[in-house]
Amino acid sequence: MAGSYDAIIIGAGHNGLVTACYLARAGWKVLVLERRHVVGGACVTEETFPGFKVSTAAYVNSLFRKEIIRDLRLAEHGFEVLERNPASFTPFPDGRYLFLGGDGAFNRREIAKFSVRDAENYPKYEAMLERVANVIEPTLLMRPPNLLRPNWRDLWNLFKLGRAFQKMGTGMSEAVEILTGPARAILDRWFESEQLKATLATDAIIGAFAAPSMPGTAYVLFHHVMGETNGKRGVWAYVRGGMGGLTQALARAGKALGVEIRTEVEVGRILVKNGAAYGVALADGTEIHARIVASNADAHVTFNRLLDNRLLPPAFTEAIHRINYASASMKINVALSELPDFSAYRGTQPGPQHRGTIHLCPDPDYIERAYDDAKYGRPSQYPVLECTLPSAVDDTVAPPGQHLMSMFVQYAPYKLREGHWDELKESFADRCFDLVNEYAPNFKRSVIARQVLSPLDLERTFALTGGNIFQGAMTLNQLFFLRPVPGFAGYRTPIRGLYLCGAAAHPGGGVLGAAGWNAARTILGKA
Repeated sequence: MAGSYDAIIIGAGHNGLVTACYLARAGWKVLVLERRHVVGGACVTEETFPGFKVSTAAYVNSLFRKEIIRDLRLAEHGFEVLERNPASFTPFPDGRYLFLGGDGAFNRREIAKFSVRDAENYPKYEAMLERVANVIEPTLLMRPPNLLRPNWRDLWNLFKLGRAFQKMGTGMSEAVEILTGPARAILDRWFESEQLKATLATDAIIGAFAAPSMPGTAYVLFHHVMGETNGKRGVWAYVRGGMGGLTQALARAGKALGVEIRTEVEVGRILVKNGAAYGVALADGTEIHARIVASNADAHVTFNRLLDNRLLPPAFTEAIHRINYASASMKINVALSELPDFSAYRGTQPGPQHRGTIHLCPDPDYIERAYDDAKYGRPSQYPVLECTLPSAVDDTVAPPGQHLMSMFVQYAPYKLREGHWDELKESFADRCFDLVNEYAPNFKRSVIARQVLSPLDLERTFALTGGNIFQGAMTLNQLFFLRPVPGFAGYRTPIRGLYLCGAAAHPGGGVLGAAGWNAARTILGKA
């Protein structure tokens, strides 16, 4: 046995680090164990190419909870966000383009280039989302009720949530549609411009194996407009030095509170005796004991790989096996000798076309066709690309005069009908590069190096089952009191002393920190 702790956290992703910090803040002796050589999980910065600070997986920030930033004084530990203005740039094949940002008058002028009606409706659309967010966002920091065995606190929270919906009046139907409906139906009702709808619809599919016409995508769309930067709702930012700037700040905050963090240490199994967790055994057989174990891994890894299924109730095991991890996302990181020179908005010096998210997606039907390929187990012939160029805003992530691109690709289905991702990923990346080159003809010749992460690579590298970046699909049947499974949505598990603290639990994926915060409060008896 190698020591004893109050709590052991499996995985040093952002949620695991948040849980560790809050437990240590309460005076607990905490150990964090990380399989990789660096903390951060999928929210990490690595020198993938010499001199470049690459946000290997997660690439932008907005959702991370301001309460955590405040409580843990992350700014004092080096966390800094860089607002992007404008927020997005969408070039179109006909040479036109659409900018969107945080300024209402600017957005109306841009949208009016395509539709005066849409320009008038856009502020009303944002106000609708704001109304829904005022009801939904507080649930992010709520321990979901146990509907199978509710206690008085569960019933009280349900009552408060019901009252909040009731106060919306007729707007309640908007909230229900956002939670359950297809994004495309909502966008079609609000807008007529295919260009605006395409730009907005890409947020409905990020990380999802679904088309915007499918139920549940409206919540994914909404999920990406919650949060804030510098007090501005829905504004996304870069983290200075890459996304690892956040998790490194969390690690520094944790160490200042007494958290012990060990990297390159793989947990082999969770130790259980008489129905209670009492520590972990490492891959080398070393046992480390603790009265609490919190897993930042997904439910499949936690319950099927780190635990013996025979220790769990059969109904719980069956429910865990039903979790959907369907994924169709690829991440490509690219080192560039110069910025893309877009035909629709020329220039290789940092400009507004380089600062925000670049959507390469001409219309909503393009997304539907891209999904049609994936649903039959084929990579999209014409994939949807969401690109960012953090070096246009943050001069610390690339050598002087050079630049860094992050490319998030839909759809690259984890399960292929033919072939294997290890054989196909480079040719699929070539297809993506050809598409970028159609919009920016200097792109391919500016490429210095690239890193291609298929869904299989995401699974191997970050222990994300199926390559799913949310640790399980963000569909209605896998949200709130149903996440990860009914009866165990409150971070506790059937094993006493074993908790989930990552995105496998409510409120799910994205760099929020809320799951870690909620789990810590539950462990401490505050939720």
